[in-house]
Amino acid sequence: MAAASLSRSGSAALTFEDYSIYSNLSDEELLQLAIERSLTDAQGYTAAVATSPPHPLDSNSLNPTARNHNHQSHSSHNPPPDQTAAPYSSPNPPSETPPDPKTFDGTISHFMTGSGKRMMAYRRADGSLVHIVPEPEEEEEPLFKAIRVGDANKVKALVTCSGTNLMLPNKPGWLAIHQAAWYGQDTCLRVLLSAQPGMINKRTERGESALLVAISKERLQCIEVLLERGADPDIPNYDRETPLYKACERNSAAMVVALLNHGAAVNTHCIQGWTALQEAVCRNNMEICEILLKAGAKHNLTNMYGISPLFTAAQSGQLAALRFLLKHGADINSQAADGATALYEATKNGHEEVVELLLSQKADANKPGKTGLLPLHIAAQRGSDTIVSMLIQATSKTRVWRTGISPLHLAAERNRDDILETLIEAGFDVNAQLSVERSKLYEDRRSTALYFSVINNNIDAVRMLLAAGANPNLDVFRPLMVATRLGCIQTVTLLVEHGADINACIPTHPTTFPAVYMFSMKYLPMFKYLLDHGGHALSCFDCIYGNQLHPPVETSRLVRGHLRYSDSNLTDTQQIRGVQFCEMISAPSICRWAGPIIDILLDYVGNVPLCSRLMEHLNSFSDWSVIKDKAAPPRPLLQLCRLQIIELVGCQLVEKLPLPGGLIRFLKHQEGPVDDC
Repeated sequence: MAAASLSRSGSAALTFEDYSIYSNLSDEELLQLAIERSLTDAQGYTAAVATSPPHPLDSNSLNPTARNHNHQSHSSHNPPPDQTAAPYSSPNPPSETPPDPKTFDGTISHFMTGSGKRMMAYRRADGSLVHIVPEPEEEEEPLFKAIRVGDANKVKALVTCSGTNLMLPNKPGWLAIHQAAWYGQDTCLRVLLSAQPGMINKRTERGESALLVAISKERLQCIEVLLERGADPDIPNYDRETPLYKACERNSAAMVVALLNHGAAVNTHCIQGWTALQEAVCRNNMEICEILLKAGAKHNLTNMYGISPLFTAAQSGQLAALRFLLKHGADINSQAADGATALYEATKNGHEEVVELLLSQKADANKPGKTGLLPLHIAAQRGSDTIVSMLIQATSKTRVWRTGISPLHLAAERNRDDILETLIEAGFDVNAQLSVERSKLYEDRRSTALYFSVINNNIDAVRMLLAAGANPNLDVFRPLMVATRLGCIQTVTLLVEHGADINACIPTHPTTFPAVYMFSMKYLPMFKYLLDHGGHALSCFDCIYGNQLHPPVETSRLVRGHLRYSDSNLTDTQQIRGVQFCEMISAPSICRWAGPIIDILLDYVGNVPLCSRLMEHLNSFSDWSVIKDKAAPPRPLLQLCRLQIIELVGCQLVEKLPLPGGLIRFLKHQEGPVDDC
């Protein structure tokens, strides 16, 4: 609710917003509000009533002293005597004379009640309410009142006998001729113009001539009178809207014809650059469009944004207007200032019939908008399967490639699975990558549609793309790392089954071990799954410091895989080498799982030394002493044999070996005794 505007005493004329703050209150609610607020004033009970007639109120709610007399018997004709302790002792509060606005020391706000009554509220400088009264009504001048009610005889008498000056306004710029046009009093209008023909083109404070006022109120008879008496049909308001433009806005063919018959200019632009034809097209009024074109309207004129009438028809889905303009030779491929075409806009707004019509008339589907996207991109982004199907045939895949982004990317980004399927079936490359410029728009430098689906955790889309041949190893930051960070084992499984490189590193944040481990250490089953399917474990025990004291490291957020040395004495070779596993596991958010992590890793390596940092972690908790014993050489022969077999055969082919089931499970690091066949 808009706040009421406040003015000091003696302020200027009011605006419409002044009457909005209490518009939802009835007169009775307003009275109650006034009394309740007045009771809270620091000066006591000094508020006055707002409306008439006043609403009866229980005196007990207003007068504490009156509570002592509740049991006294008083008839309605014999009210109790006045009480000196409170100002109100009768059911109806007495009225007061409001303060003089010219001398009142405070603010005066104006508002309107729910019933439409205009009110005034007097407040002190501290905001406390003093008085609420109805706003005094302005006395209407006799001439303007006679025009409003249509008393032509009285108008004539006032004009001829009283010598009323017709050039003096009763409010800013509002003459008697405007009053007659507003109320549609054509007879009064004739009287006024006969008495003072020179005022026919005078304008109001908003720049409106009497003709424009009559058109805005659709007073056809007044329009005809004004035009017959010589009114200028091209005088605009201060928004440069001409009478013809307003007639089109009002959807009135009769007014348009009347104006054109009296020489109205048909191609004038308003302040936004719109013409009358463009307004008629927006209203889908074919009758007016035909009238305007016959009168010389040009369909290739554009507004300040380079938008033509054809563009407007496509944008707003006006199929009839679009057909009409195309029939009369409008350029189907004209572009707005931002490069958008009618087809582009129809696609963006989801107008299927308009898109179908434009394509049937050979609209060019290969013209991009200001962002470089083609209509097909927009359709994929918006999720319109029908429009996508129509545009696929009309769009050049070479032009799609030049844009640096595939519609697959946009469909995947917005989880438009149906569109994704349609595009894949149409032969769009599932391994298409974003251009360098578009990839830089993303902090993670993503490049494939698969990446978008993985980061959206859209398993169905991931499955669809992988089945169509998507390569999971094209992005700098691999989709497998994203899925692992999200903790989605289904996506991780799909990616690994389709060849995701478990041992990949991040070029911008090098590590000496597989980077995916940084995101799976908190999820031990997932960590073990990655090791089971080819993840390198030996590199986790490779440490350049060995048993020596490790320098302290400063860690930042683990999700970014970033660790940097605080020891400035490290050699360049050491710093280029990347972050070591023992340093990563020392991060505060991971070190609590150091023991179980090392324990799992030992199942995938032979005889390995534990560096001083790993030993420090294992020594920090007594229950982890068994892990140290497990790492002590020599490792069991079974473990060494398992590692040798997997190295020779590969973890993917272990199941195909002609070995007993228990042995296969042992080789795959599954629980159960080896002799269980």
